[in-house]
Amino acid sequence: MIRIQKHLSLTGTISRREGVRLIKEGRITINGVHATHTSTVDQDSVVLLDGQPLKRKKCDIYLLLHKPVGITSTAQKKVEGNIIDFLDFPERIFPVGRLDKQSEGLILMTNDGDIVNKLMKSEFQHEKEYMVTVNRPFSDWFLEKMAEGVDILGQKTLPCQVERVSDDTFTIVLTQGLNRQIRRMTKVFDYRVERLIRIRILDFSLDGLAPGEWRELTEEEVNQLKARLGSTSS
Repeated sequence: MIRIQKHLSLTGTISRREGVRLIKEGRITINGVHATHTSTVDQDSVVLLDGQPLKRKKCDIYLLLHKPVGITSTAQKKVEGNIIDFLDFPERIFPVGRLDKQSEGLILMTNDGDIVNKLMKSEFQHEKEYMVTVNRPFSDWFLEKMAEGVDILGQKTLPCQVERVSDDTFTIVLTQGLNRQIRRMTKVFDYRVERLIRIRILDFSLDGLAPGEWRELTEEEVNQLKARLGSTSS
């Protein structure tokens, strides 16, 4: 027996987060009964989405996209300007994590639910690097305080790497993903983010990708990613 959320993610077309939403909306049934977040299934269970059998992925897909400003990194089709409609990929894929609408940069798109779940778990502490331009020049003291951790959302952010690029621009490497974290951190010191670009996720760089462009991961890159995360996905 496994939890319904795990079962949905194993189809390769529904992430854990999307599965939770579908269950909450009453769109998933198990043997004719609406699923709840505590439901379990076995090999004989009949699981339906909107009364239809679950679709399963044809093959694993891994894309790196340079998300432009103005696109929302959500798989919810009802959201105007969502990343799924923007990418218009012929097969069902979803974004790993979020990059807010006002920000741009690298985001991984996949149909591999196992990879999504592993990357979304905070204990993996995977690095994400950003280039940030604020509204006025800053001092070295500001960089030191950002690196030490800042009190936001009722907690102190983890220590991080921060380096100056110019008078008003710096790079920052995060290993956590609090809501609008960088914008909230800079606001504590009375700065406003003018431009925020995610330039790296783990070993994957934004290099060579203009806003709106994407590329597939190579077989070697996929194998390295799975090895790094200890993935059991085939």
